[in-house]
Amino acid sequence: MSEQPAAPDTDPSWWQMFTSAPRGVRWSAYAVVTLAALLVLLLVVSVGFVLRPLPDTDGEVDVPGLAGEVEVVRDAQGIPQVYADTDADLLRAQGYVHAQERFFEMDVRRHVTSGRLSELFGSDGLETDKMIRTMGWRRVAEQELAILDTETRAALTAYAEGVNAYLETHGTTEIAVEYTLLAATGLSYEPEPWTPVDSLAWLKAMAWDLRGNMTDEVDRVVASLDHTPDEVAQLYPDYPFDEHPPIVGSGGVVDGVFEQNASGNATRNPRRPAYSSEMVDALEGVRDAVAGIPDLMGRGDGIGSNSWVVDGDHSATGAPLLANDPHLGVSMPGIWLQMGLHCRTVSPDCTLDTSGFTFSGVPGVIIGHNADIAWGFTNLGPDVTDLYLEKIEGESWMQDGEARPLELRTETIKVRGEDDFELQIRETAHGPLISDVSQEFSSVGANAPTDEPDLTGRGNGYGVALAWTALEPGTTADAILALNRAGDWDEFRAAAADFAVPAQNLVYADREGHIGYQAPGQIPIRKSGNDGRMPAEGWVSANDWTGDVVPFDGLPSVLDPEEGFVVTANQAVVGPDYPYFLTDDWDRGYRSTRIRQVLEEEGELSVDEMARLQLDTTNPMAATLVPYLLDVQDLPSDYYRDGQRLLSDWDFTQPADSAAAAYYNVVWSNLLRLTFHDELREDVWPDGGDRWFGVVEQLLADPAGPWWDDVETDGTETRDDVLRQAMMDARDEMTRRQALDPDEWTWGHLHQLDLHSSTLGESGIAPVERLLNRDDREVGGGSSIVDATAWDATEGYEVTSAPSMRMVVSLADLDRSRWINLTGVSGHPASSHYADQTELWVDGEYLPWAFSREAVEAAAEDTMTLVPAPADD
Repeated sequence: MSEQPAAPDTDPSWWQMFTSAPRGVRWSAYAVVTLAALLVLLLVVSVGFVLRPLPDTDGEVDVPGLAGEVEVVRDAQGIPQVYADTDADLLRAQGYVHAQERFFEMDVRRHVTSGRLSELFGSDGLETDKMIRTMGWRRVAEQELAILDTETRAALTAYAEGVNAYLETHGTTEIAVEYTLLAATGLSYEPEPWTPVDSLAWLKAMAWDLRGNMTDEVDRVVASLDHTPDEVAQLYPDYPFDEHPPIVGSGGVVDGVFEQNASGNATRNPRRPAYSSEMVDALEGVRDAVAGIPDLMGRGDGIGSNSWVVDGDHSATGAPLLANDPHLGVSMPGIWLQMGLHCRTVSPDCTLDTSGFTFSGVPGVIIGHNADIAWGFTNLGPDVTDLYLEKIEGESWMQDGEARPLELRTETIKVRGEDDFELQIRETAHGPLISDVSQEFSSVGANAPTDEPDLTGRGNGYGVALAWTALEPGTTADAILALNRAGDWDEFRAAAADFAVPAQNLVYADREGHIGYQAPGQIPIRKSGNDGRMPAEGWVSANDWTGDVVPFDGLPSVLDPEEGFVVTANQAVVGPDYPYFLTDDWDRGYRSTRIRQVLEEEGELSVDEMARLQLDTTNPMAATLVPYLLDVQDLPSDYYRDGQRLLSDWDFTQPADSAAAAYYNVVWSNLLRLTFHDELREDVWPDGGDRWFGVVEQLLADPAGPWWDDVETDGTETRDDVLRQAMMDARDEMTRRQALDPDEWTWGHLHQLDLHSSTLGESGIAPVERLLNRDDREVGGGSSIVDATAWDATEGYEVTSAPSMRMVVSLADLDRSRWINLTGVSGHPASSHYADQTELWVDGEYLPWAFSREAVEAAAEDTMTLVPAPADD
């Protein structure tokens, strides 16, 4: 069991003002009154408590551990470019600057990833802690540290030293205004020193939010309760390879190695189990427990990315261009912090000269370029998780008719204001029993409430175990730094080979003119009884993983494809004849096909045209659905026909000021409600994303199909009945929401971007929320659109995920590259760089991306020099 530091000395009331929520925490009435009164007093007396944490950005600062001077040059947006003479000094400085700008964010993340929220937040944080501890994120991170390269461990250590150098010279209320607000409620807290394991544990959170189809496994089972296999298949249509080409359009595995010009191989078709009501109950409980874990990077259908690269023949510069925009959850501050790490002279002691987007808490650049190559990420989305239904009998689980011992361990969770919680964790060979965390299922839960302290014999029934590749130690941290140092395709692929989880589509370009793609990741090979689409019977060994993963050399890759470009947008990676199972739950490829269409039409693209393509708002479903809507002839009055008329000359794009887009999306939402809510359980209602595009496309061709009928009425509804009613309901809804006159409607008024702090920004205290949040930006785009500002039809029209950044790299002249962040580099709400890139992002604008020392100096606004601290006497 991992030793956990003592809980902070706090008044036990302040986390009790929170209740768990997917994207934040809520405060109780008692704490609201207390904090609101104190905040008003503070605001009257002084704004100093808000300004106090703002970091110094110029002058000279002593930093222990440095071997030489380090310069931190910031531009007009506060973006830091760091210059040093050794890698260790660069990474110490990166840790120092990350702590200056984002330490509260880093601290919240490590409490989540170590399963220690209850130490701060009391019993309301306990369910999340139980789930994280049961999975063992930090335990795995501790194991991971030991297997990393010596250079990576040194980098993590140097980074932590830089973070701690900042913490040691700043009091808690000087670090972040959030600590001052929390102190006002009785919190007495001093952050612990940062450690290398804190950085590695954050990579587990990244892998969790991008883990693949685990929720779909449960949803398929839930849908199967009330519907036939054929009906369920209609809700999960097969990937349309003929309509939406995969990333790698040709190739196959020959002698264990993927060859881009080889022919493919056959796949398999395993059986699926039947599910009893007890099994479904256990699975639904797991889904509910999992939903309570904070989504640190976002969650849902909108989580994905666009990335593409064109060669010199398709570039107006004569050299490759690479674009990337990851689609993640929206928050304040945003996921990324832009930064450059530059050795003054590249040498064996100083190997880094890289710039791009970083994660606070993690050393190195995650996405960006160095002096020789550029790289981008999109989520590959392989099926790296399986849920196993387990038959539990006492302290044993069953397989192939034999009782096997459960692996047992106990961890102590410190709960602020209450007694410690002793967590009983049970594992089968497949993984931890995450069903034990669910409060709903005492029959399978070792931790279910009971008056009996003796657990002997408890937990009989069905349990649910999680198999997940991220629960094995991996080397992703090695890959990040190796990508930063790579100078050519072979070094890039060698770095990608270490990228364990989350598996990403990696696109590549270099200054020699090459472009490419590589799929990395630890992707399990399953036995013949398990295809990963639905939970497997753990008591049948034919459903197990083999213990092997898809070999790296067998994963799809391509270098300098004949068509002169590579497009990745979460679509299928490779065709159906590929011999290894990656997943069946791809994004359906609407974004990738639109990007390919534009690339083929343009021929040669400039940096500006690449950027313009990132902002494309063409709705791919509209071309299919709108003709059916225009064919509806019997709307009862001109009032209802007003909306229909907007569609008659609509070009299917969705800018923020579009009236037609507003009406269309409200029709789409109502169509989904009318078609599916009567027949599906609420927890599997359609969110309206790409899968539902495919579902409705197929249903439209069957006007009398059973899904159109409302089972709650006596009549039999058809497609046209549903379309008519959806249009009428949409007209009424738009009148209520915006105006009687359709010319006054706008999509942006419905589709607003609200950027919230995921903790105190959800407090319900107006002054605190105004301080921390930035709301009410009207944006265009939408779900499964290249400009991917997703929304969830079960919740409303507000943005749920969005391009977290956008970048275009010019390999002809790196200083002509462009980038933009969703928010700003700072996590301090009083900073001018807290949200100074947001309006630019909303307006579709970009910032110059200086890389050369000359360009950085020309853009410099502030320079801070970090110097070695004098030795103690």
